[in-house]
Amino acid sequence: MLLLSLPYTSFKPHVDFLMTKQLVYHLRLWRVSFYTHVFVSILVLLTGLLQFNWYLLKKYPGVHRTSGKIYVLIVLLFSGPSGLIMGFYANGGLPARISFVILATLWMVFTYMGWRYTLQRNWQKHAAMLIRSYALTLSALTLRFYAFLIGTFHIPLHPVNRYILISWLSWTLNLLIAEAIIKWGFEKINRSFPAKSAA
Repeated sequence: MLLLSLPYTSFKPHVDFLMTKQLVYHLRLWRVSFYTHVFVSILVLLTGLLQFNWYLLKKYPGVHRTSGKIYVLIVLLFSGPSGLIMGFYANGGLPARISFVILATLWMVFTYMGWRYTLQRNWQKHAAMLIRSYALTLSALTLRFYAFLIGTFHIPLHPVNRYILISWLSWTLNLLIAEAIIKWGFEKINRSFPAKSAA
């Protein structure tokens, strides 16, 4: 993601993905949302990844808590809202816009609920919500992966239909995998977290 973000440090309007956004680039709200989304993506990915390091969780719980707070704050204050705004201007017309708006909304909801369950000391539900949240975080990577696959195998799709398909696949499949992990991997989670800690 760092390499993908570097070209945008020039803040020039004719760079990579921005070539497709010339009709909205003049909008200040969109520009602020785009650059915010791009430049905080690395922090979201890294701090989120630290949440699933069992060694850190057991040996250095302070690192887990601190990185978790950073993750929640970035998603709820920066990445989520900026992604939601960008969703309303997404390429691919209404179907893709609906997809990205749902994605951003669910991302913020799952992250918020994960934080709420932390306050309630309900660690099982906290873990489940953060698994869902991070699955949606990874949509930034899976979107590019599916685009690569479609391009590599020369799947005959109109560019607009291709983008619509990718916009939905990028997060729905991630969420299905997350649900499978929650369902079948919860035995390990249950061993690590009590259902609800004593007050």
